[in-house]
Amino acid sequence: MALVDSFGRRINYLRLSVTDRCNLRCRYCMPEKRTPERDHRGILGYEDLFRVARASVSLGVEKIRVTGGEPLRRGGIVRFLDELSVIPGLKRLVVTTNGVLVGKMASALREAGVDSLNISLDSLRPEVYSRITRGGDLRSVLRGIAAAGEAGFPSVKINVVVMRGVNDAEVFDFARLSIERPCKVRFIEYMPTVPEPGWRSLVVPGEEIKDRLSDRYALLPVAREELMGPAREYKIGGGAGTIGIITPVSCGFCGDCNRIRVTATGIAKGCLFESSGLDLAPFLGKGYDPAGLMSALRGVAYRKPEKHGLSDRNTEPTPFLMSRVGG
Repeated sequence: MALVDSFGRRINYLRLSVTDRCNLRCRYCMPEKRTPERDHRGILGYEDLFRVARASVSLGVEKIRVTGGEPLRRGGIVRFLDELSVIPGLKRLVVTTNGVLVGKMASALREAGVDSLNISLDSLRPEVYSRITRGGDLRSVLRGIAAAGEAGFPSVKINVVVMRGVNDAEVFDFARLSIERPCKVRFIEYMPTVPEPGWRSLVVPGEEIKDRLSDRYALLPVAREELMGPAREYKIGGGAGTIGIITPVSCGFCGDCNRIRVTATGIAKGCLFESSGLDLAPFLGKGYDPAGLMSALRGVAYRKPEKHGLSDRNTEPTPFLMSRVGG
């Protein structure tokens, strides 16, 4: 069965958030001032999250990415991932994490059936990393990356949100990382989520990143893999890994977007920047309605917007907390 939107795009990718809580406070994800954390009674239980995942796969989803907040903070996450991994028809189960807890959990995650990890790492300089994350310890993330390799993950994707004047001087440091290790470095344009006056000044366009790298290295295009995300991928000759560039602002990839997302509170959205979504709660819990849930998910996919408005310089997006939508 195929899940298709009104523009003919096949939707085969679900981003499923399991919590809005995090052990870091990255500047592009959360505001500096702490906001009240939702009571755990306000988020979906694992049974309902599993129902959403299973219904999505039955409709044609082949890849699920578990996100947060920080998904590894939630108790029982490994068992939940183990249950997801054996859903008939699911081809890829991946987790996006800040990496802080991966050092202790890498082996368990691999044994649970997780195919790959995306680790957010915006600086290789301890003081810059601490500033971006508001107190994070770079060493814990580096230990996590090493542990993922030791646990048998074939490669780790490293997500780098590039911000002008903050960490853009480290583009070459991350490029070297892809030469030395079998990791997939993803350079991502800064997106305005939390309120940030003059946010466009922080954006380093993907083409500029590519030009900088091309001045030093020969970038060889890499063929797109099945179920690959929106990155344009390259390899530096002789390198063990790859480099990807993701351009949501300067060169939107909406035409090829194949995903929907469900927040930890059960709000289904066709686009990260949708101001509202569809509450799946009426079809879950004690009133579980499998047919209603599947119909709701079909509707979310079908009504997926053609594109977001980030590329329009005359439009300012409505701020939101990335941690509550699922990064």
